[in-house]
Amino acid sequence: MTPSSTAQAARQGIAARLRELRLDAGLNGQQLSSRCGWSPAKTSRLEAAKHLPSDADIRAWCEACGAGDESDELVAASRTADEMYVEWRRKERTGLRRLQESTVPLYRRTRRFRTYATGVIPGLVQTERYAAALLDAIAEFRGIRNDAQEAARSRVARSQVMRRRGTVTALLMEEDALHQGFGGPDVLVEQLDYLVEVMALPNVSLGVIPRQVARRMWPVETFMIFDEDRAGVELLSADVTITAPAELTLYLRAFASLSRCAVYGNEARALIDQAARALSAD
Repeated sequence: MTPSSTAQAARQGIAARLRELRLDAGLNGQQLSSRCGWSPAKTSRLEAAKHLPSDADIRAWCEACGAGDESDELVAASRTADEMYVEWRRKERTGLRRLQESTVPLYRRTRRFRTYATGVIPGLVQTERYAAALLDAIAEFRGIRNDAQEAARSRVARSQVMRRRGTVTALLMEEDALHQGFGGPDVLVEQLDYLVEVMALPNVSLGVIPRQVARRMWPVETFMIFDEDRAGVELLSADVTITAPAELTLYLRAFASLSRCAVYGNEARALIDQAARALSAD
């Protein structure tokens, strides 16, 4: 099951529970709609999981069915489902800077980060110029307000939690990420130099998966695991939050398997140096 289908399954579960409440109350769709003060079409959409109900919708539905004591639990479940799969256009409608800042509380309370990236340097270790170039490309591609410079500063500020005492960070990236030239050669050289600097931090592990390595785990979508509680998965169209234990275990297993494909220390440093030399030769 994909992250997007899991989110849809959660929404369908809420819709099914609403339908059960209506049936238990002996109401048909028309009667329920009349009690709630909305159209029968809305009731049909909610029961078909074509529309995620608002908190007010759920409370009105439960009251109409004489099941007001169920509303708090359903509201909480609905909010969780709503956060599972969120299109980037929705998350970015107020700008990229605010998106970076919205996750600061999560980063501050996390004590163990695990992050894997396929084609870009992981956000936790991006320089400001590299982040600005990448975010500029994202803004252009998605046709949103471009505040990439401010967003890059916020991203770098947010990443300082990585240096906090008691925080452990494990970073994995495919070798290809070392060669993606966002911002041009000078920006990428600066970024590669920063990776070498980060490798010296005692609470940071940085692994690079070589292109030619014999592997037992294929490249997957970029993801980050926060402690043991949740994972954030970056799709082209949406940001997916994973909290279901079975799925979270899957991402933990993937990270462990990818970790075994990576090289560390001097071997990782050699791949970074090789990427920097290739830029100098161009």
